[in-house]
Amino acid sequence: MTRLIALLLLAGTAMLAAGCNTMAGAGEDISKGGNAITNSAEKAK
Repeated sequence: MTRLIALLLLAGTAMLAAGCNTMAGAGEDISKGGNAITNSAEKAK
């Protein structure tokens, strides 16, 4: 079971990296998502 979870996480990471073309691109995408959540939370205060 642990191997299956590890395999799925690895596959998901590979898909994310391939979709963004680079790991730097993945980091930028994740950062933008975090900023959007932060901005929404600030507006909701």
